[in-house]
Amino acid sequence: MLIQIIRENNQHDYIMDFMLDSLIDSKKIVKFKRRKGWVTIGADRIRANNRYSAFNGDDRRAANNPTFIHHYLSSNP
Repeated sequence: MLIQIIRENNQHDYIMDFMLDSLIDSKKIVKFKRRKGWVTIGADRIRANNRYSAFNGDDRRAANNPTFIHHYLSSNP
């Protein structure tokens, strides 16, 4: 599923849902869109920091892989 985001440079973009947590943690985004509207990082409530522990399947491995996130961010500025 794609999620609409606003990057730190005010650029609008879409990301895969499994990448959201890592982008929030790395402070590369300032907002993302939920069904009910925009969420501002640091101002609105988001999930707890232990959000990775719930995802152990093969399709979630990339969310915990810093090399994958670095590669994605480098190729999608």
